[in-house]
Amino acid sequence: MSTRRNFLQKMGLSALGIYTFNGLNAGPLFAVTPTAEGPILRVALMGLGGYATRVAESMQQSKRAKITGLISGTPEKLKTWGEKYGVPEKSRYNYETFDAIKNNPDIDAVYVITPNALHHDQVIRCAKAGKHVISEKPMGLNAQEGREMVEACKKAGKQLLVGYRMHFEPLTLEIHRMRTAGELGSIKFFQGLSGFKIGDPTQWRLNKALAGGGALMDIGIYALNGCRYMVGEEPVWVTAQETKTDHVKFKEGVDETITFQLGFPSGATASCLSSYNMNNLDRFFLNGEKGFAELQPASSYGPIKGRTNKGPLELTSDRPQQAIQMDEMAAIILDGKKPVIPADGEEGVRDLVIIDAIYKAVKTGGKITLAGIG
Repeated sequence: MSTRRNFLQKMGLSALGIYTFNGLNAGPLFAVTPTAEGPILRVALMGLGGYATRVAESMQQSKRAKITGLISGTPEKLKTWGEKYGVPEKSRYNYETFDAIKNNPDIDAVYVITPNALHHDQVIRCAKAGKHVISEKPMGLNAQEGREMVEACKKAGKQLLVGYRMHFEPLTLEIHRMRTAGELGSIKFFQGLSGFKIGDPTQWRLNKALAGGGALMDIGIYALNGCRYMVGEEPVWVTAQETKTDHVKFKEGVDETITFQLGFPSGATASCLSSYNMNNLDRFFLNGEKGFAELQPASSYGPIKGRTNKGPLELTSDRPQQAIQMDEMAAIILDGKKPVIPADGEEGVRDLVIIDAIYKAVKTGGKITLAGIG
């Protein structure tokens, strides 16, 4: 394992987010005292639901990002979250009033963690208010929405990032490094499996008006996005098939299971599966002429586990993925850092172009040619 230790030493532990957090300062959470790593990104969380809870808790282990604002349609949440995370009343907003963040110097960026259908308008409003934006994925409901979001942020002179937490995950980055360095040889095939059996039939993820689709939009985007950065190319064609066994739970426009296949300029292919009706689907497999790399689980909240033809991958992090993500995004926004795997709005649009094509392939049964997404 000496080669792994050498790799870590060369990369630097902090670059991979592998360092221990020593606890919060006694002062308010919205303090902006710079750290040894750099200035603090002051973040307002929009949408205080389940995933926002995980983000907020993880951010307590962030070195460079702090919660300084809250946006929610539920007054009780604004009060309890404000008290828990030290956010004063003047930095708590509802969906009707949050344009006023324009006048709040304690907020640098807004992390939009609301249902998919709301991202477009909310991101644009945040940009017009003069704030950087992080949008959860998928960034929008379709590629046209995504392009409008990118354009709005560019016009405002603000950055738009997407919550691709796996782009900063240590094992993911190690496999990306191996592929880039040629250790796996010419890439021939990728398989991505992403799925789980969804519960509450009344949740927004099963409401087309809010989700924009079904499993593909929510969980399948991991396999879709993963095939692109693992293969290292943009696909040039896609085919897809949908299977639906429960027409009550998965109404028209809400996909239960979609399998999709992609072809790349080099001749490499990918086979992916996205499902809301099967558990134990969380695996990436990359095959090259010289070797293979596998992640299983590949996109859960951790710990991610991996192996290659040379043996287990043993890079680990004692910090939550969301803490690492937010520190890296702070470096992107505040320092101009270029991430190994892009996480900007343009990256989000590329996924949306392919998602549009997958849904078209499902409807037509044909092979859809992809152009202009690179």
